[in-house]
Amino acid sequence: MPVIRSGNPRLTLAVLATVVASFSMLQSLVSPALPVIQHDLHTTPSTVTWVFTALLLSVSVATPLLGRIGDMVGKERTLFIALAALVVGCLIAALAPNVGVLIAARVFQGVGGAVFPLSFGIIRDEFPAERVPSVVGVVSAIIAAGGGLGIVLAGPIVEWLGWRWLFWIPMIVVALSTAMVRRYVPESPNREPGRIDWLAAAFLSGWLVALLLPLSAGRSWGWGSFRTIGLFALAVVLFAGWITVELRSRNPLIDMRMMRRPAIWTTNLVALLFGAAMFAVYAFVPQFMQIPKAAGFGFGSSVTQAGLLMLPMLVTMALTGSLSGPLAPHFSAKAQVVWGSGLILVAALLFAEFHDQPWQVAVSTALFGVGLGLAYASMTSLIVQNVPREQTGAATGMNANIRTIGGSIGTALASSIITGHLQPSGLPAESGFTDTFLLLAAFAAAAVVLALAIPNHRRTRAIPAAAEPVPEKLVA
Repeated sequence: MPVIRSGNPRLTLAVLATVVASFSMLQSLVSPALPVIQHDLHTTPSTVTWVFTALLLSVSVATPLLGRIGDMVGKERTLFIALAALVVGCLIAALAPNVGVLIAARVFQGVGGAVFPLSFGIIRDEFPAERVPSVVGVVSAIIAAGGGLGIVLAGPIVEWLGWRWLFWIPMIVVALSTAMVRRYVPESPNREPGRIDWLAAAFLSGWLVALLLPLSAGRSWGWGSFRTIGLFALAVVLFAGWITVELRSRNPLIDMRMMRRPAIWTTNLVALLFGAAMFAVYAFVPQFMQIPKAAGFGFGSSVTQAGLLMLPMLVTMALTGSLSGPLAPHFSAKAQVVWGSGLILVAALLFAEFHDQPWQVAVSTALFGVGLGLAYASMTSLIVQNVPREQTGAATGMNANIRTIGGSIGTALASSIITGHLQPSGLPAESGFTDTFLLLAAFAAAAVVLALAIPNHRRTRAIPAAAEPVPEKLVA
C-alpha cells in the first residue's frame, strides 16, 4: 500500500520545472557556440561536433536505463544522482583545458537526461489523477520551450561572458535544484521490485550508439563509407538482439508487450517525427537567418539577433503547452496531437514558400510553436495515461529517447540537403533550405496520419491495486 506523503505539490512542481528547463536548455545552448569553442580550443570542425554528439549518445543510453532504475529503487533518489552527475559534468566542461576533456564532460552531462522520465514518474506519483494531464502539459511545454530558449540565450552569453559560462550558469542552477530536490521532492511511494537486466541494457546501449553515431557523423565520414554502412548494419543486428532479450527477460528494461499497445507505438512514432522536425528547426532556422544578404536570401543576423527571432516560437510553444492539460477534458490528447501535427505541416509549407522578410519567418516559427507545444505535451500525457504507474519512468524515458533519435535523423537529413546545395561562393543555396522545409512538411503529414491512428481511450472502471497493471481500457 502506498505510503502517505507530506510533500508540497507546488514546491515539487517548481523544483521539477527548474530541473527539466535547465537540462533542456543545456541540450541546445552549446550548438550555436560550436564555432567559438572550436576557435578557442584550437580544434577542427569535425572534432568540435563531438561536443554535441557526445551528449546525444550519453543521453540516449542513460535516459531509459535510469528511468527503469528510478521505477525500481526510487525516483527521487535516482533524480538526485542524475543531477549530481550533471553538476560534475558542467563543472568539468567549464574548466576544460582542451576539447577532449570537454567531450568527456558532455558524457557526464548526458546522465542528466534521466530528469525527463524521472520527473514524469514523480508527477504521476505525487499529483491527483485528475491533475496529472495538466501538470504533464506544463512540464512538457517547459521542456520544449527550454530547448529553444537555449538558442536564444546562447548568443548574449557568449558575447558578454564567454562560452564557458554556457556551463557555469547551468551548473549553478542545477546545484541549487539538486539541494531542493533532496529537501522538497518526496521519495517514490510506488516502486516495481526486480533487477536490471544488464544484457538488455548492453544491447540497448549498443544499438542506440551504433545508430546515432553515423547519423551524427555520417556527413563528415561519407554516407556511403564502410564505417557508416557498417554501423547502420550493426545497429540493425543489435536492435534485433535487444528485442529478443527483452521478450525473454523476467525483468525487461523496456516491456515490449507494453510498447506494442496501439496507443504507445503510434504515439512513439509521432514522437520520432516530431523530434526530427523540432531539432531541424532549432538547428537550421537560426542558420538561415545568419546567411549574409549577399547570398540572395537570409538576413545577415548575428547569433543574438537570430535567437531573438526565435522568441515568437518559444512564446507560442509555452502558452499552448501550458494550456494542453486544461484543454484535455474538452479537446482530447489525441485531437491535440492531430491538430498540432497539422499546424506544423502548415508552418513548414509557409516557411518553404515565404521567407523573404523577418516577419514572415517569425509568423512561420510562431505557428510551428503552437503546433509543437500542443502536441508535445499531449504525447507525453498519452504515454503516462496508457502505461502502468510502476513503468512510467521507463516508458517516458523511451519516448524521450525516440524523440532524440528523430532529432538525429532530422538534423542529419537537413544537414545533408543544405550542404548538398551550395553556391559557387561556398555559401548555402536557398533551395537547400526550401527543400529541407518541404521534407519537414512531409514528416508532419506522416505525423497527422499516425496521430489519427492513435486509439481513443476512456476510463471505464477502477483497477484494484493487485490487478493486472493495465490502468485504462483502450477503445480503438
